Amino acid sequence: MRVDSAVRTDLNVDGMTCAACANRIQRRLGKVDGVEVAQVNFATGRATVTHASSVAETALAAEIEALGYGVIDDGDDAEAEQAREADLRRRLIVGVALALPAMVLSMVTALHFDGWEWVVAGLATPVILWSGWPFHRAAWMNLRHGSTTMDTLVSMGSLSALLWSTVVLVGDTAGWGVGGGHIYFETGAVIVTLILLGKWFEMRAKRRSGDAIRALADLGAKTAQLEDGRELALEDLAAGMRFVVKPGEKIATDGVVVDGRSAVDASMVTGEPVPVEVGPGDEVIGATINANGSLVVEATRVGSDTALAQIIRLVDQAQGSRAEVQRLADRVSSVFVPVAIAVAVLTLIGWLLVDGDTDAAFTAAVAVLIIACPCALGLATPLGIMVGTGRGAQLGVIIKGGEVLEDTRAIDAIVVDKTGTLTEAAMAVTDVHAPSLDQAGRDRVVRLAASAEARSEHPIAAAIATHGEALVDALADVETFVNRPGSGVVATVDGEEIRVGRRSLFDAVPAPVEVAAAEAEDTGATAVLAGRGAIAEVVIVVSDRVKATSADAVAAFHEQGLSVTMLTGDNARTAASVAATVGIGNRPGDDVIAEVYPEDKAAVISRLQDAGHRVAMVGDGINDAPALAQADLGIAVGTGTDVAIEASDLTIVSGDLRAVADAIALSRRTLAVIKGNLFWAFAYNTAAIPLAAFGVLNPMIAAGAMGLSSLFVVSNSLRLRRFAGYRSITR
Repeated sequence: MRVDSAVRTDLNVDGMTCAACANRIQRRLGKVDGVEVAQVNFATGRATVTHASSVAETALAAEIEALGYGVIDDGDDAEAEQAREADLRRRLIVGVALALPAMVLSMVTALHFDGWEWVVAGLATPVILWSGWPFHRAAWMNLRHGSTTMDTLVSMGSLSALLWSTVVLVGDTAGWGVGGGHIYFETGAVIVTLILLGKWFEMRAKRRSGDAIRALADLGAKTAQLEDGRELALEDLAAGMRFVVKPGEKIATDGVVVDGRSAVDASMVTGEPVPVEVGPGDEVIGATINANGSLVVEATRVGSDTALAQIIRLVDQAQGSRAEVQRLADRVSSVFVPVAIAVAVLTLIGWLLVDGDTDAAFTAAVAVLIIACPCALGLATPLGIMVGTGRGAQLGVIIKGGEVLEDTRAIDAIVVDKTGTLTEAAMAVTDVHAPSLDQAGRDRVVRLAASAEARSEHPIAAAIATHGEALVDALADVETFVNRPGSGVVATVDGEEIRVGRRSLFDAVPAPVEVAAAEAEDTGATAVLAGRGAIAEVVIVVSDRVKATSADAVAAFHEQGLSVTMLTGDNARTAASVAATVGIGNRPGDDVIAEVYPEDKAAVISRLQDAGHRVAMVGDGINDAPALAQADLGIAVGTGTDVAIEASDLTIVSGDLRAVADAIALSRRTLAVIKGNLFWAFAYNTAAIPLAAFGVLNPMIAAGAMGLSSLFVVSNSLRLRRFAGYRSITR
């Protein structure tokens, strides 16, 4: 049930050592009255809670602390992480320094002097008790709450080796004859040391996987120089202030260029390798780099409202999300530890009953405890999501959550809007035809049409208005104005009715006008009809250039096995010309749907879904919001500072359609890595536990193999950092 006035709270959790810890905290938070959803991510160390506004953050923190974990303030998170790393390093150094000689002394018979067992005990005991203290503490804390985690297995295995060996050593000295004189001090010490080594590599890998988001946070400028020469700290900059950006400097915040021309390198935010030319009236993104000329920029968005802040927030949320595939891992983890303990007990009993060899029974049981520790299982999904979403941010691809990764797997059709997606959306009047009018009559109709279109915000209308302003000194006053969505406008200008739009807006279109319109449409241009009254008199030819990269993007979609459907409000001839230019129609299933009204786009998506397709929709995220929401995967293409995110699952901070292909490819690659991680984690435990139970693996080999499984998951996930995509950007 959804709660009223839901708010979101993020808490940094200290003390989690495995995925089972995260699951236990998540269950505890989920039971708090007023909490709608609680998600705890082991890899990021973060709890994300959606709850009623009446639930205090302190109450949530108290629930976590009641379980024995800590809650860290955002400002202290980095310091706490450094402290954890330093503590782990110290324990690992002690482990290596003492466990290595203990192992050598135990395994090399020539070194077995009188009393060597006591020396080994002296070396191994600090490793097991002090270096392994975090495992013992976590195991005891969980036991108090009636639960077990992966730490329970490590603690039980190492302490069992210590206690059993102590009994054997003391008993042998006292003449009890317990255990035949075999001791396992070095086994317990090596187990703890190897697992600490795995934790060390794991911590370093988790830090590397978060490098992308930290790098984004560090991109922004720290100060801004105002027009009057004053230098302000970035946090003191307000919307409306004007600041100067010199060549080579970072643009302080999102804004509009009011003076100067330059090329801006936005690659670190958008993923685009080629600098973009900007001049007065153009929007710029904060943290991008001014390449050559000097600019004066008026701030439009500051602080948390900037495009960079939005990207950081989205990536941070995505890295804390959970993919559907994680549920399987969670279910397995919740029952795995008790089952592993039960298998270890049965192994001990079985060996004693069948063989009667106490040493073999003990060794096999400890090996089962160690080999069963499914650390790799807990890392498989969250680490993959962290690295994948972080790499996406570097490429200007914002993946909204882990569930989006799975949505891309079944996508087999993609729908793209033409204007602004396949084309530049930089409309311009290229010709005017008036077959039945003289020059004065033609100019009169164009002036009336331009005056009417000046009231509209549509790109084609803006192009016509701009063209009219260039022909006459001033546009005429508009007395009445009616916008007919999808058809055009009807206005009264200078006492005359003027209609501007599609054929359907007119009662009659004379043959010469129809011929001129058809000829323009055959070239891929848009033919806009204009006329005084109900009869079309003039054809205004408006062209929108196809983006240079659109054909490559469509080819990439085809390579990914997707059929491509283009939607446009333009006529069929123009649509067909653009489709042919970019390659839509080269694959079975491709389609071109022209003269589509904005409100009908969602219906097109629905029809494709009814036909059995899983559909991705690419649009600008504003006018296309209903279609984006209807699609199985909504992809918003946000250019400049307009990062449209609310209705979409993926956001592309770029105007290059190839970035959409990159987003799909990266999502699929990330999901494949996660599945590979889970497969090998399951396969490792499934194969290794029987081997340990039958005495094939001794505890030290088991501990090493467990560490290697975690390293495999880490290294497999980090491969995503090398993902380049179709734009082949080197980073």
